[in-house]
Amino acid sequence: MQSKWDAKYRLADVVMAEPARVLYENKHLLPGWGEALDMACGLGANAVLLAQQGLQVHAWDSSAVALEKLNQYSADKQLAISTELRDVVQYPPSANYLDVIVVSNFLERTVCPAIIKALRPQGLVFYQTWTRHKVAAVGPSNPDYLLDDNELLQIFQGLKIRVYREESLSGDKDNGWRNQAMLVAQRLI
Repeated sequence: MQSKWDAKYRLADVVMAEPARVLYENKHLLPGWGEALDMACGLGANAVLLAQQGLQVHAWDSSAVALEKLNQYSADKQLAISTELRDVVQYPPSANYLDVIVVSNFLERTVCPAIIKALRPQGLVFYQTWTRHKVAAVGPSNPDYLLDDNELLQIFQGLKIRVYREESLSGDKDNGWRNQAMLVAQRLI
């Protein structure tokens, strides 16, 4: 699996990578300091945005190629990002470890309880990924990696929901934000 992602990122450019919409549109909810994790970070666009907001950032991924590119970029820009080649399914974050966790375009349901536990009190999770009910053939086709309707709400039901958006197939399918769901949730205690 790692070679698949290495091949994908070999020709990609960190400068062209864009942060997840859930993070970009809701960055005003970020704390002014603390530790953040960009989980399954790819080229690290979320990590870059988090570091630019003043957070100490950990970026984990299974692609050494992507992490090397992110390391070079963050060194050039003097951003506080530490990378780690890590299987996040086998080695999820430790409990009470982070103030912010960002996950985008990655879904492994078994890791979600560890994500919740990894948040410190007042910590935030920003999550965005693909849904089963899409208006276009984008994202993964394997249903194991697609969300059911309102599934993010169920997965993170123990947290305070701050932002949620999932338009599915409702209304005018040519407009709006389709094919994915997004959530920002906070651990209060």
